Amino acid sequence: MSTVRDMLRRKGSEVYSVRPEETVYDALGNMSKNNTGAVLVMNGNIVEGIVSERDCVRKVDLTGKNAKTTKISEIMTAKVIGVEASQDLEECMNLMIDNNIRHLPVYDNGKLMGLISVRDVLKEVVDYQRSLIEQLEQYIKG
Repeated sequence: MSTVRDMLRRKGSEVYSVRPEETVYDALGNMSKNNTGAVLVMNGNIVEGIVSERDCVRKVDLTGKNAKTTKISEIMTAKVIGVEASQDLEECMNLMIDNNIRHLPVYDNGKLMGLISVRDVLKEVVDYQRSLIEQLEQYIKG
């Protein structure tokens, strides 16, 4: 099975982020512009948290807060679970399932390399399984 590093090489390693002092409205604009469901909250090169569209709905809209005045630091998830680029995708999938999360920052020796989503991992796993099935079919056919 592929590693996260392999997947990032195919997918790309673009990371979208906001600063903790930006507003939820700014973060939603960033996510919309980049067609992503989450952004990292960064202070310089340091990951301080993560915020998703789901966070914005649950922690802003449903609590009666205003997206234009609420700071990201008020709603972000500060305890961010990440993975090493050398980990295999099955480990990532299990980590996401066990922790009920949809996005993982990827590090290589402490340096941020990218951000992967459950969709990215699922696509890679399905592609791997398809390839394996095709190889087995060819083997059986001789």
